[in-house]
Amino acid sequence: MVVSLLVLLPASLWADQVTLNNGDRLTGSISKSDGKTLVIKTDYAGEVTVKFDAIQSITSASDLHVEMGGKTAVGPVTTSGDKLVVATKSAGPVEAPKSAMTTMRSPAEQAAYEKALHPGWSEGWTGGVNLGFAVTRGNSATKNLNIAFTAERKGFKDKLGLYTNSIYATNDVSTASPHTTANAIGGGARYDRDVSPRLFIFVNADFFHDQLQSLDLRSILGGGLGFHAIKSDTTTLDLLAGANYTHESYSSFTIPPDTFVAAISRSLAGATLGDEFMHKVGKNTVITQDLYFYPDLTNTGEYRGTFKFGTVTKINKWLGWQNSFGDIYVSAPPAGKKKNDLLLSTGLNFSFTH
Repeated sequence: MVVSLLVLLPASLWADQVTLNNGDRLTGSISKSDGKTLVIKTDYAGEVTVKFDAIQSITSASDLHVEMGGKTAVGPVTTSGDKLVVATKSAGPVEAPKSAMTTMRSPAEQAAYEKALHPGWSEGWTGGVNLGFAVTRGNSATKNLNIAFTAERKGFKDKLGLYTNSIYATNDVSTASPHTTANAIGGGARYDRDVSPRLFIFVNADFFHDQLQSLDLRSILGGGLGFHAIKSDTTTLDLLAGANYTHESYSSFTIPPDTFVAAISRSLAGATLGDEFMHKVGKNTVITQDLYFYPDLTNTGEYRGTFKFGTVTKINKWLGWQNSFGDIYVSAPPAGKKKNDLLLSTGLNFSFTH
């Protein structure tokens, strides 16, 4: 008999209910709230997001994880006037003003949040692949290929970033000299760890090869301190300062008609000064800018600098259009080589999330 009565009870008695100030009532399963909005999953309208100050009352049939006044309480939630009441199993009812509530999560959302704080090394990655290709035939015969890859994994207090990029171009006309007109490859990684809301430490490793500058490999290992000057969902600006160890090797080459330049291999200590900027323009476009300055502490007066500027505009969730510009400056290149290398590319961007 009791079982039959329970079956006949309205389903809404077993669901969460949110009543709005205008009298509307939403029935379903409360997912989460950040104190500004509340998300409830309904059977008839899917996920519904409402402003928290438009809510008159809340009644949850299941446990919710609630942070209020610096404390966390777990249990069914009800409201009484301007009070939020959590019926905990261990401490009984816990009350606080509605305005003191900072987060409210269902068990599933809480589990996802806790996992996000400590993701596995294969989890939490976002990034993209940039691809551009051009070919000409007829009066000219050229090929150009540029590929870039970026990936970033953010934890609660740390961040790991990986990147690589390459530009390769040839002039296939038989009388052309040189045949290869561009062959530059770069890549690296940086790990950041927050020590306070604004201050972080970082370590980095960067590698670069440029055939036309006769640079076989430049390796840069460094680290230092960083400062989150701006940190929001739409704009970030990090300022960095530290030190680095650089080793670079240049192959021998001949300057026409017959001047021979010997191979060079050198190691040096340097300082690292830089900034990294990101800004979201509307919903679909992201602008990035990186600027680094490396004064040579071994040979004072010499220095290197790198500048990168890029945009990605989304076409859909996984496809976008990218543009990038880079400038690599070396104050003391080998004899006969230019100080600046400018890299400009455009093409498709394929984004991913894991």
